[in-house]
Amino acid sequence: MTAPSTRPAANAADARNLDPAEVERFGRIAAEWWDTKGKFRPLHQLAPARLTFVRDELVRHFGLKGTGLKPLKGLRLLDVGCGGGLVSEPLARMGASVTGIDPGRENVEAARAHVGGNSGHGGLELTYRVAMVEELAAEGQHFDAVISLEVVEHVPDVAAFVAACGGLVRPGGALVLSTINRNLKSYALAIVAAEYVFGWLPRGTHQWDRFVTPEELARHVTGAGLSLPTFKGIVYDPLNDTWSLSNDTDVNYLGFAGK
Repeated sequence: MTAPSTRPAANAADARNLDPAEVERFGRIAAEWWDTKGKFRPLHQLAPARLTFVRDELVRHFGLKGTGLKPLKGLRLLDVGCGGGLVSEPLARMGASVTGIDPGRENVEAARAHVGGNSGHGGLELTYRVAMVEELAAEGQHFDAVISLEVVEHVPDVAAFVAACGGLVRPGGALVLSTINRNLKSYALAIVAAEYVFGWLPRGTHQWDRFVTPEELARHVTGAGLSLPTFKGIVYDPLNDTWSLSNDTDVNYLGFAGK
């Protein structure tokens, strides 16, 4: 693992697309990122479906063999809004060289602490930085794929965020996003049920007006110079308490686009 960066989170221009309240909210509970029964339990439950989608789409797009323990070996990936590393670390274990960035210092520290304290971290190409996408763009960086899961619904300007992420994708590369659809069903399930009835998430985690429809996200992605994205939903099975990939994009969904 490479040495951590001590750069500040973002300059004044970058901060225009940063909601300090969102950063502070996640910073307060950063110590719970890897607690599978804590406040991030829903993300741990979503992990198998999300990682399956990301792995399979990257293998298909780049023509990789997709077999063995390192199916993503040779790819350079950026995880935007990495939080505590719930996506970055598994992708690195699949053989990719991963950079995880997040504007919250507490989140990055939690990610570093987990991989540093895990006896199986040896040999991982994994770097965490307190940074925003605009900083990496200013550095002229490019990646085989940029991945940002469950982040779109937390930024003030979605179009600008997607454009910044897309700008970091090299020609021939790919962009992977996941977010929540905006309709009455998503309000009932992702906010009322998840935050108030079942208490899966802390109250105030999501703002319904920041949810993004697939049609809106597709416009932002193509506007950023990528192909029309393909979408896949993630649905919850209450009987088995599991999440799985589906064609139903009414609530949670993922998108994949090439460049």
